Amino acid sequence: MPVLAPDAESETGIPKSPSEARRSEAMEELEHTCPQPRLTLTAPAPFADETSCQCQAPHEKLTIAQARLGTPVDRPVRVYADGIFDLFHSGHARALMQAKTLFPNSYLLVGVCSDDLTHKFKGFTVMNETERYEALRHCRYVDEVIRDAPWTLTPEFLEKHKIDFVAHDDIPYSSAGSDDVYKHIKEAGMFVPTQRTEGISTSDIITRIVRDYDVYARRNLQRGYTAKELNVSFINEKKYRFQNQVDKMKEKVKNVEEKSKEFVYKVEEKSHDLIQKWEEKSREFIGNFLELFGPDGAWPSIDCDPMPSTAAEAEPSPSPTPEGAVGHSHLEFST
Repeated sequence: MPVLAPDAESETGIPKSPSEARRSEAMEELEHTCPQPRLTLTAPAPFADETSCQCQAPHEKLTIAQARLGTPVDRPVRVYADGIFDLFHSGHARALMQAKTLFPNSYLLVGVCSDDLTHKFKGFTVMNETERYEALRHCRYVDEVIRDAPWTLTPEFLEKHKIDFVAHDDIPYSSAGSDDVYKHIKEAGMFVPTQRTEGISTSDIITRIVRDYDVYARRNLQRGYTAKELNVSFINEKKYRFQNQVDKMKEKVKNVEEKSKEFVYKVEEKSHDLIQKWEEKSREFIGNFLELFGPDGAWPSIDCDPMPSTAAEAEPSPSPTPEGAVGHSHLEFST
């Protein structure tokens, strides 16, 4: 909403002179010119020093209840979240998503601490500050990135960036000689809590790498990195390369075993089919046999003339002898 720079009355409540009133009317109304949230994701989020808030209109203090109702209507609610964001992961992204969606119209500023400050108060990082800045710029929830953010938020910093609220998880963050670096923010009613994502953190990722160091060292040696780049000794390099060769042999043996199992399976499957077909043929053969010979195995009787009952009847009748012919039994031979 446009705000008039001077009041219509003097500090004592006495109406101003006509000349003062004319000067007041001549002055242009001051409007909020705060940067608006990003509507497209075709470019990374800008840095604060490239698009700092130059709005001259006063920023009235908001309560969380007011901000959740969507007020003020003429500017976005400016939410600040800070961190190290080393090895940027899904836990970071989820925290920023929560900060971005705290209010209906939010402008999310993300402060990233420098290498010097981080190494002094927290420890060494895997990614340098430039890499961490760039990681945040390419997160879809971030509207603006503040480089070299302070470890403890000062009133001057909050005023400079026109910050309405600070978003962070509610766990007290003890550092730099303080039990909770966000204590004064909470007392001022400017703190809005977010939820941590269980099971994922930068420390967890580093722990996995340290725990399986040999695995990752061998992996990178196999991918072409030198022992010097990996800070690996000569002996360990030879050990890792030998282990890689052993793993390759194991992989070959495993492939042969799998192929052998596949072959045996196919043979068993073929044998099963053959046995099944043999059983079907056997049942068919037995069925045909029983149908032909009967269940007792006897040849079925065939209707024909009755067989003779006596030997005489069974003896064949002599062949007829032609007249004048003499049987062999009555021939006599002279000597």
